[in-house]
Amino acid sequence: MLSGALAGLARALLRQPQSGLGATLVLFFLFLALFGARLAPYPNPNDQRHDPRVAPTLDIAALHLGEHPFGTDRLGRDVYSRVILGAGSIFRIAGLGTLVSVALGSALGLFMGYQGGWLDELLGRVIDALLAVPALLLALVLVGIIRNLDFEIGAWQAELADNVVLLVIALLYIPIVARVARSATLDIKTREFVEAAEIRGESKLYIIFREILPSVIPALVVEASLRFSYAIFLVASLGFLGFGARPPSPDWGLMVNENRGGFYQLTPWALEFPALAIAILVIAVNLLSDGVRRAAQKGA
Repeated sequence: MLSGALAGLARALLRQPQSGLGATLVLFFLFLALFGARLAPYPNPNDQRHDPRVAPTLDIAALHLGEHPFGTDRLGRDVYSRVILGAGSIFRIAGLGTLVSVALGSALGLFMGYQGGWLDELLGRVIDALLAVPALLLALVLVGIIRNLDFEIGAWQAELADNVVLLVIALLYIPIVARVARSATLDIKTREFVEAAEIRGESKLYIIFREILPSVIPALVVEASLRFSYAIFLVASLGFLGFGARPPSPDWGLMVNENRGGFYQLTPWALEFPALAIAILVIAVNLLSDGVRRAAQKGA
């Protein structure tokens, strides 16, 4: 049943040019994220053996990429390889953060919507308070709090920074997903099949996850696609502001930050190509999420 639903969703997405383009681009970047180490001309993103400030050599007419299609930065690193390898961190952090937030937020929202009562009111007010704070500002606050817990020992390394950003994304989007799941649960819990399960004496967990959850999944799929697009932009923003990945990581946001200001005059392509990659991926995910939303509305 699940495979049939996924196949139907894929057909619905490909039926629309915009969502089909978005899905194709997202799959392309996912392919880069999975196999970037094999596709990149220089698997080591910090290889500085090349001449610095070499301009891009991209000859589309001759289908010839040249040795450095995106040029090299001021340190002699191949920008093309760094952009390819940077896709992995974007998908790993934004993707896993989105999955965690959707899983925990869905469970919380389902429980709140079905249980009701004072606990639902209390958690609802907490969620409303969190949603009133701008996402990027709340992310900066969370990063600052987590960094000050035990990172005074100088352990703020690249891998640790990635894990912190992943945790921040999960914490940031759990309330949003929980609100969506709660709203859908409030509508579904009054239907006949849920009442029939209650009359049979089924447990709350059974009713929530076996009776209500399947009907909430379409709304959660739409919300997950939206959260993923926002998570990509958030990861890039934190990297640009210096709160995410640390040098010399090939993180796209960090690459934009490292090559702005006076360095942009020396190697503008070192900033433009990662910024273009961010823009294309965010637009592609938004096109894909819009197609998922339309498909869910038709299936409702």
